[in-house]
Amino acid sequence: MVIPGTGRVREAVREGRVRLVLLASDASRNSRDKLEPLLRAVGLNYGVIADRARLGAAVGRAPLSAVGITDAAMARRIGELARPRADAGESMDVPRSDER
Repeated sequence: MVIPGTGRVREAVREGRVRLVLLASDASRNSRDKLEPLLRAVGLNYGVIADRARLGAAVGRAPLSAVGITDAAMARRIGELARPRADAGESMDVPRSDER
């Protein structure tokens, strides 16, 4: 399942339902300040990907600053796909758990 939007993602993270968060590369400082400390505090992986328009379009929505992935298998697969892209210098960066 996909949870769209900064507020809904924060709520789902606090409830322990999210396995991975994708943040838009052009998310406002305010949105990032609301999410990143929480994600680090709970030890949740997150990636910075695309821009708000492309992130929203990817899940069939208007522009979004954040998307939460609740399915563990889907989150794992996105992380696997993201690593080679990040290693190639592309814009997605999903930190490994052991890198924090």
